[in-house]
Amino acid sequence: MTGRGRPEATTVAGLVLGLFDLAWFLIGLVHQWAHPIVGWIPLPFGAALAAYACRRVTRRGDLARATRRFWGQMGLACAALALAIVSNAADAFRGGEPTQWISSRTLAIYLLILGVAIWALLRLPAWQRTRRDWFRFALDAGILLLANSAFIWHYSLRKIDLWASQTGSALPTVAISLVASISMLTFIKVVFAGAGELDRRALHILSWGVAASAVSGSVSIFITDRPYLSTTFLAAPLAAMAAQTAANRQFHAAQEAPGAPPPARHAGVLPYLAAAGMSALLIAVVAPGGGEVLTIVIWAVAMTVLVMVRQFGMLRENGRLLRTVDANLRQLRDYQAQLAHQVSHDTLTEIPNRALFNDRVTAQLADGQPFHVALLDLDDFKVINDRLGHGTGDALLKVVSRRLHERMRPTDTVARLGGDEFTLLLPGRTADETAVLMRELVAAVQQPVLLHGQDMVVRISAGVTTAHDGDTPEELIRRADVAMYSAKQVGGGRTTWFDPMMDKLADADAQLGHDLRQALARDELFVLYQPIVELPHGGLAGVEALVRWRHPEHGLVSPAIFIPVAERNGSIVDVGWWILEQVVHQAAAWEREYGPHAPEKVSVNISARQLGEPGFADRVAALLRETGLTPYRLVAEVTETAVLGTGEALDAVHELHGLGMRVALDDFGTGQSSLSLLVDTPVRVLKVDKSFVDGVTVSSPQAVIVDGLIGITDGLAIEAVAEGVETAEQAHRLHAVGYRYAQGFHFARPMPPEDVALLLDQAPISVTGNLDNLN
Repeated sequence: MTGRGRPEATTVAGLVLGLFDLAWFLIGLVHQWAHPIVGWIPLPFGAALAAYACRRVTRRGDLARATRRFWGQMGLACAALALAIVSNAADAFRGGEPTQWISSRTLAIYLLILGVAIWALLRLPAWQRTRRDWFRFALDAGILLLANSAFIWHYSLRKIDLWASQTGSALPTVAISLVASISMLTFIKVVFAGAGELDRRALHILSWGVAASAVSGSVSIFITDRPYLSTTFLAAPLAAMAAQTAANRQFHAAQEAPGAPPPARHAGVLPYLAAAGMSALLIAVVAPGGGEVLTIVIWAVAMTVLVMVRQFGMLRENGRLLRTVDANLRQLRDYQAQLAHQVSHDTLTEIPNRALFNDRVTAQLADGQPFHVALLDLDDFKVINDRLGHGTGDALLKVVSRRLHERMRPTDTVARLGGDEFTLLLPGRTADETAVLMRELVAAVQQPVLLHGQDMVVRISAGVTTAHDGDTPEELIRRADVAMYSAKQVGGGRTTWFDPMMDKLADADAQLGHDLRQALARDELFVLYQPIVELPHGGLAGVEALVRWRHPEHGLVSPAIFIPVAERNGSIVDVGWWILEQVVHQAAAWEREYGPHAPEKVSVNISARQLGEPGFADRVAALLRETGLTPYRLVAEVTETAVLGTGEALDAVHELHGLGMRVALDDFGTGQSSLSLLVDTPVRVLKVDKSFVDGVTVSSPQAVIVDGLIGITDGLAIEAVAEGVETAEQAHRLHAVGYRYAQGFHFARPMPPEDVALLLDQAPISVTGNLDNLN
């Protein structure tokens, strides 16, 4: 079918041709055709259309191999049927006048066609049946065979001399009668024993059509006086229409996995029809003689009919019970299929889960064909969950899942491992084709999406690896994860291919993390303080605490290297608390020694992981009480990502503010900045990132941002501190636009507490003396 259920043109054409010849034969029984050749013309075309329909089924790649092979053989049989019809027509008009003569050549082709069809059916896989089922089937088949043989003998074989005198040979009648009996048994056997994944309705259509075509040969004896007719006008259209209809049914049928065989309904209606036919034949044979024999035969037939009706009624009742059982079994299978789907699929996105993905990867590895595995992870998904809620996060995961699935081939697999991680199984692609696909997927996922009234753009990072001999699903996912993490390290929103060097870097990263956990016990960490100066005179306004690590083998390790490691392995909680203790004790010591001249603010960086620790603010309060430090002097520097959420981290920031501490927003403008942070969080200090300060001395977008921020901070009564000032020109420009606080190498590098004490001993306190020209 095509369009909105409209029949295909080839189907309509095949039906019209077949009905034309059937009508031609029936009309020919009461009317002598003046041009008999007309009836032969549509026949080979109908067979050709049937061959096309069968051949088309073989192109359905989702069908089982045995099913496609069967339809390929049926297509060959239909093509041979077209050839046989042409040969038969040539025989019929060999002398110019129409005859019913059939050559041995034509007969051989017809027998070959039936042989191919029977062989194709017998090669189909059958369901398992019990010995009792086969015994009952043998009884039914015997009844049918006896009845069929009786009819063939009575109407054909006993009049073989008459047929031979008309056609020149008795061989066609004998051969076709024999094949008709064999084909009937074959089709009954296939219907009984099953046919693998062949569509059952298609099988039934084909069985009845071919059986009717074979049996139609027995009609030959009744049309011997009509040489312008041929049983081919019955047999060929019936076979062609049945084959084409069955093939179309198979082509459009949904492919399903083979399930349990249907119950063996051995006691069908066919044995009863056969018995009824034999009874009718018996009456017809003895009726001309009349008398007592006819009366006894009629009584016997009547008793047989009553017994048949009684048994048939019982069988119908049994059939109703069987249908009830079948319905319950189908419902149970549906429940089982639903449970199996739930076990192997993600409940949120309805795509395969880790277990099913591993199974498919294992199967692909066993197949030995090359393939790729990709792992994708949303960037900053936790921030979305925290800020907009888990409902929005779940909706976003569904959108991402759909966008990935829409661009997959039927042979590909997209699965969700959990959280915001997705994996792809990509067989049958080269590395270049996979790279192109990954770029398309990343671009598609990062298209804007409107969810719950929020217009957002999500970024995704991906890692890809190629499968090799000896790999396991776990190893492939691990390599893809290493590559994905590498993509995140360089900014995210991109795809990175796995390289063996990544494993070495990961090993080095793991070793560094292990060493970092030992650094506290070995007293390898120490704290430096970088002055924050007041413009324009350079007076000391405060200090920022910066941690350093003196590694026993690698020397000084940059915080840019070991702080991310600490964030990843969780040691940032212990390291961060140690830093905080050192800073608070030092600030308290300065306050005791220098009183009001001690640094007004001592800034310390606090990570999001620390803020998320239960009871963090209470521990800070206890530390302040223990040291006696005035809370206002301690400034908690937090990053944007730490306060973007609405969970424990933001609550901790408010609690720190409630203790009297000041809160500074660090590296403002480098992450997912939002001006609403300056309103929603208790920010008292805004630290403008060095990347903006670098461009203040030239006409640049950075300069415009720096100029704009000072107006905002002044309006909100927030102190603005410019970070990374390295030249006098930058300092002069910042002061000119309104900045009053700055820090950077131009003023002072990070220094130990003893050097800060030297600055505090000066009167008046000044970090540098060469800033007078800024006045």
